[in-house]
Amino acid sequence: MNIDVLVAEIGSTTTVVNAFKDINTENPKFIGQGQAPTSVLEGDVRIGLNEAVKDLAKNLCTDNIEYKEMLATSSAAGGLKMTVHGLAYDMTARAAKEAALGAGAIIHKVTAGKLRRTDIKEIKEINPNIILIAGGVDYGERDTALYNAELIASMKLNIPVIYAGNIENREEIKLIFEDTGYKLYIVDNVYPKIDVLNVEPTRKVIQDAFEEHIIHAPGMQHVRDIVNGPIIPTPGSVMECTKLLYENIGDLIVIDVGGATTDLHSVTDGSEEINRILISPEPLAKRTVEGDLGVYVNMKNIVDLIGLEKLEQELGSNIQNLINNHKPIPKTDDEIRFVERLTKEAVLKAVERHAGRIRSLYGAGGKTSVAEGKDLSQVKYIIGTGGALTRLPNRVEIMKEIPKHNKTGALLFPTKEAKVLVDNDYIMASLGVLSKKYKEAALKLVKQSLNI
Repeated sequence: MNIDVLVAEIGSTTTVVNAFKDINTENPKFIGQGQAPTSVLEGDVRIGLNEAVKDLAKNLCTDNIEYKEMLATSSAAGGLKMTVHGLAYDMTARAAKEAALGAGAIIHKVTAGKLRRTDIKEIKEINPNIILIAGGVDYGERDTALYNAELIASMKLNIPVIYAGNIENREEIKLIFEDTGYKLYIVDNVYPKIDVLNVEPTRKVIQDAFEEHIIHAPGMQHVRDIVNGPIIPTPGSVMECTKLLYENIGDLIVIDVGGATTDLHSVTDGSEEINRILISPEPLAKRTVEGDLGVYVNMKNIVDLIGLEKLEQELGSNIQNLINNHKPIPKTDDEIRFVERLTKEAVLKAVERHAGRIRSLYGAGGKTSVAEGKDLSQVKYIIGTGGALTRLPNRVEIMKEIPKHNKTGALLFPTKEAKVLVDNDYIMASLGVLSKKYKEAALKLVKQSLNI
């Protein structure tokens, strides 16, 4: 069977391959999916990729798959590990962190100010894939970023370094990293002026650096022998798809509840009213990762958040048995109800942590209202992707609970007018990287999956 494009999602445990036909026509089609265990630990990711392609052929009832292109997303080999180093935590360090998260990175350390010996020790232990240095508005403070760059250069880690700080430091930064073995990328300042975020240029460079250097990750050395198109981090690909949808249908959030984490992507400017009272700026596109909210690996964290007694009241007295025998994929009615309750809690907590809130300040002039964090009040669509929110029977009802959770009105949540959609084909992660080369086709395919 001839296929135009295969997109491989190389996960930490499973590799999934999605097949697309008629990619250059008015009616592109998603035709099937195959999967196999990821083979990073075996030293060669191609083993799992080839097995996933064989599974796809089996599912499509064909003996042979021939394809023109293979693109990929990856969260294997620990995903994209980054450390981020800025000047002031609420300003440049936070802006750099937003850029890295939106690109699909896993942030292992964020520092503000000059690095200490303990920081250097921890960076070495983390062994990041990429280091991001920021600091100082343009033509502002210079010394902190230069000091941190000197220390990082002396570590001889031989990994990509991105500089996204004060424009005045660029030539100095080039000299610092000259002949050090580091691959240096210089990009526009993530925080060029007070209260101005400029994260998109850094996000693009992070993904470019990831693609260029992913072959150095364990087991990924031969990935380019089979993948002949773009490779980007899986969460970054979901963000690319989210931004593509925003351009077409407007303000939205995308939620992915997984076994270990819950990711939330939002693309919205918020309301003018809230923007006028915001304490600090927020990016148009924002991603948060809740590392304690997973319905399998971190199931017990969510059980603790809900409370055992409350779970027994809601689900019955056999709850302890469900906890003790929890499986990655629920089969029985009781198991499904249990995972749905876990998913609901993960969704509500993730949105609560992602969303901003209105606070009251009291001073000599009396009470003043201020806003902090991301304003989701203008969101038109709540979209579910990932295993839980595309496969559970009550996935739509779970997401409809989001507007109801804002009982006090202080949280900047989506309103009850927001429409709930589901990524029925579970292909948003694949379509983000597909949009790098086939934007129109990716948009049509995601709208088909969402039934819009």
